[in-house]
Amino acid sequence: MKKQLWKHESFFLLLIFQVQIFCLEDDNQPAAEICSTHTILPGPKGDDGKKGDQGEMGKQGKVGPAGTKGDKGEIGDMGDQGMMGKIGPIGRKGDKGLKGSSGLSGGKGKAGAVCDCGKYRKVVGQLDINVARLKSSIKFVKNVLAGIRETEEKYYYIVQEEKSYKEAFTHCRIRDGILAMPKDEAANAVISDYVSKSGLFRVFIGVNDMEKEGQFMYADRTPLQNYSNWKEGEPQDTSGQEDCVEMLSTGKWNDTECHLTMYFVCEFPKRRE
Repeated sequence: MKKQLWKHESFFLLLIFQVQIFCLEDDNQPAAEICSTHTILPGPKGDDGKKGDQGEMGKQGKVGPAGTKGDKGEIGDMGDQGMMGKIGPIGRKGDKGLKGSSGLSGGKGKAGAVCDCGKYRKVVGQLDINVARLKSSIKFVKNVLAGIRETEEKYYYIVQEEKSYKEAFTHCRIRDGILAMPKDEAANAVISDYVSKSGLFRVFIGVNDMEKEGQFMYADRTPLQNYSNWKEGEPQDTSGQEDCVEMLSTGKWNDTECHLTMYFVCEFPKRRE
């Protein structure tokens, strides 16, 4: 390619040189006149040359703007199991399990000392009873301080001790209260909200049909008249053993067996001054 260009340039230089000599050797006419009338114009554009060899690769250009977000890819394979997480909080106390089988009999004890302890045994026995009552009262007071609900006429307290219906009834009575008796929608709402926010699922309330099947009465022996809040399909006592009533955290009632143990709600009247 360069060799061909060099040949063209040599040709034009030689032609220009000959024209200049012609202008100088003509003695009959002025040089300027002869040269002006014999000016050589550029010829037509030549043919395209052959394509040259590929040059070296240029420098890397600037990074362009980010493209649009692509489509979501397929779900990858499941990874390896991660490390064990932290232990969660302790859950609430579960329901009481079934009674276990009796263990083996213990060995025979040593003979006791002979003494006249009869007069002391009665005193010690009464002290044990008083101590047990005192512990129960202290525990009850501590629990009451932890939380209570009230309406205009009554206080309500959840006793977080698992007892049967009759034990729960007695527990409330000896403290001048009674098992809670929701006799209207307002009282039922207060108790159910209390149960739900305490994280419980069910509690005993003061309703039963122990005296006559199907005729439910409150713990104060007054019959259900204007209000009840049974769960759909309840009461349903096919076995004839579900004579007591529990309230669920939803506020609905369900008849259940009286010997089961669970938490319960006591109610106390507000004293009028």
